[in-house]
Amino acid sequence: MNPIEHPVGKASLINDCCQNPIEQKPAAPSRRVFVKTAALASAATMLAHSSSSLLRAEEKSAAAPTSENLVKTLFQSLTPEQREEVCYDWDYKDDRGVLRTHVSNNWQISDANIGSKLFTKDQQEMIEAMFWGLYHPDWHDRIRKQLKDDAGGYGKHQSIAIFGDPEKGPFELVMTGRHLTIRCDGDTTPHACFGGPIFYGHAAEAFNEEPSHKGNVFWPQALKANSLYTMLDGKQREQALAPQAPPEAQVNFGSQKAPVGLLVAEMSKDQQAFAADILATLVEPYRQIDRDEVMKCLAAQGGLDQCRLTFYRSNDLGSDGVWDNWRIEGPAFVWHYRGAPHVHVWVNIADTSNYAITTRG
Repeated sequence: MNPIEHPVGKASLINDCCQNPIEQKPAAPSRRVFVKTAALASAATMLAHSSSSLLRAEEKSAAAPTSENLVKTLFQSLTPEQREEVCYDWDYKDDRGVLRTHVSNNWQISDANIGSKLFTKDQQEMIEAMFWGLYHPDWHDRIRKQLKDDAGGYGKHQSIAIFGDPEKGPFELVMTGRHLTIRCDGDTTPHACFGGPIFYGHAAEAFNEEPSHKGNVFWPQALKANSLYTMLDGKQREQALAPQAPPEAQVNFGSQKAPVGLLVAEMSKDQQAFAADILATLVEPYRQIDRDEVMKCLAAQGGLDQCRLTFYRSNDLGSDGVWDNWRIEGPAFVWHYRGAPHVHVWVNIADTSNYAITTRG
């Protein structure tokens, strides 16, 4: 692919998580299966094949184009004029560094709004099918609700960029918007899980949510994590609870000066099992290949045992002791959950701690 020159600053960024994004103009397997071994996963597949109805469903699924294939088809369909708006060199840089490694809570990576006249109807349908293919079907309705609450719905205020060449080498499609950064790379991005850092969030009924976070599709993740806190003894709680959360966008590896939180390896067996189930809950919205990649990257850095779980006393909505802000962090793993005033979640996972990203929050 020929180098494509983009003016610096073409990809726009909205620094604050605005309450009115609609007015902005853009510049599966169960959790237990997830934590089991590959052998058990293979056994489950064999059982599925023993049922003719399940076999037909699997054949239908296999026949459907993957998100990666849809990116390739979309790329092939783009006109030279469209490529000027959508396509970037693999290591294209702007004022934030390598653009494909950037993540923010509310931004547009390009001017290529997916609902605009830039794309044909067929291309818009490809983009939409690609997007939903990145999520587990059980989560589609919840993702639709989040998009409706935060951005007026799918296709209203989201943009895309394609990095690299899907026909020849490494490639990655990135979609961004309010409370959204998601990627599709066909596992061609070296080291990075999900193709790079991702972001998700939700302001369900108001910018400033109540302590119950009513209607927030991601709040059950925090409740699950808090359930583990209740399992800890007094000394463990002292280790796990910190007074002040770091800046939410501080998710580069090794960004904290000293280890904070309770090491999973130092938990009891039942607590460790529950920690694994929390991880399964966190990756539950995503397709199986991305769930598997999380485990692969974790294993390369010593597994979940080498991660620390930290809860933060700061910004505890309602002062109810249900910690709205918490974080799981390992050598090359950060899952930062900010629940106040509404949910923001930053995810950065790789198979090496040398993987670098840029963020803005």
